[in-house]
Amino acid sequence: MNVKSRLRIGAGVGAVALGLGALAAPAYADPSSATDYRQLAGVGSDTTQDVVNALGDAITNSSGKVIASWNATGTTTVKTKATGCEIARPDGSGAGITALNTALDGSTGCVDFARSSRGPNNTTTTDLTFIPYAKDAVSWVKQDGSALPDNLTTAQLKAIYECTLTSLNGVTLTPILPQSASGTRAFFLSSIGVTTPGSCVTSNSTIQENDGSAIDSAGDIFPYSVAQYTAQESFVVDDRRGDAVLGSVNGVGARNDDLTLNLSFPYLRNVYNVVPTAKLSDSLIAATFVGTGSAVCQNTSVITTYGFGALGSDCGSTALKGES
Repeated sequence: MNVKSRLRIGAGVGAVALGLGALAAPAYADPSSATDYRQLAGVGSDTTQDVVNALGDAITNSSGKVIASWNATGTTTVKTKATGCEIARPDGSGAGITALNTALDGSTGCVDFARSSRGPNNTTTTDLTFIPYAKDAVSWVKQDGSALPDNLTTAQLKAIYECTLTSLNGVTLTPILPQSASGTRAFFLSSIGVTTPGSCVTSNSTIQENDGSAIDSAGDIFPYSVAQYTAQESFVVDDRRGDAVLGSVNGVGARNDDLTLNLSFPYLRNVYNVVPTAKLSDSLIAATFVGTGSAVCQNTSVITTYGFGALGSDCGSTALKGES
C-alpha cells in the first residue's frame, strides 16, 4: 500500500473521530450572496479562512449572521460593505492586517477584523489586538514517494532554507515558500531560525500557502498548516494537497493517531482574529471575539472540526497587541 493510499484510509478514520461526516460540503469564505454583508467584515489568512467562514455560519444574533469573511484568493477586489468599500482582495495574514490598518487610519469601516495565522511582527504601537481562538502547527511537506527522509531536524530545515544543505539521500533539495504576505511563511521561518531565505529558495506571488500543487518534484520541501492539511485530508474543505505528504520535525509527528493536533509538536502556534484595540469595548466585537464566553470561543466543535486544537482558558485573550 503506498503512502497516498494510507492517507486516504486515514482520512476516513479521522472523519469519524472528528465528527466530520455530518458536513455535506466544503465551506467557502466569501459570503454566498454579493449583498450578504452581515455585521463584521473580515479578510486575510488563507489558513483560517475556512474555519472563520464556518464560524460565520454558526454565529448569529438578533440581526442575523454576524461574520462575513472573504477568501484570501478569488476576484481581484471584494466589496465588504453595502456603501463603498470595494477594496483589493487581501491575500494572507499580512495583507489582511494591512487592510485593517488602512480602514482604521482612514475611518472607512470597510474592514472590522483581520484573520491572522501569526502574531504581531511590529509592536511599536498597541493599535491592534490579536485575539487567539485556536491552536495550529506548521510542519513541512514533500512529494509522495520522494527519497527524502520523513523526518527533518530544525537544524536541517534551517540549513535547507539558508541553502547550506543542498541534498539529502541523493536528492537535490528544492525548498519553496508561499507568497510574502503569508502568516504561515513568517511563522515557519521564525520557527527554524531563518531571517533571510537563501537564493536557492523559490517564492513568488503565485505560490499560495497550504496548496500542495507547489510540490511537483522529489526534492521539493514546503511549509504547511497542519490544521489545513487535516481539513483537506478529511474533505471538510477543498483538498489541495496533491501529492504532498506531511513530514515530522525532530522525531515528532505533527498529529496523533486520530489525526488530532499533537500538542508536543515543536512548531505550535495560535491563530488570531485581529481587531482595533479601540473597539474592544464595542458590544458586537466583544460578544463575538473577546473572552472565553465569546461566540467564537464557545464554538469549540466548529474549531476542532477544521483541524485546529482548542485553546481553553486562553481563548479570547486581549493581552497581545501590536501595530501590524
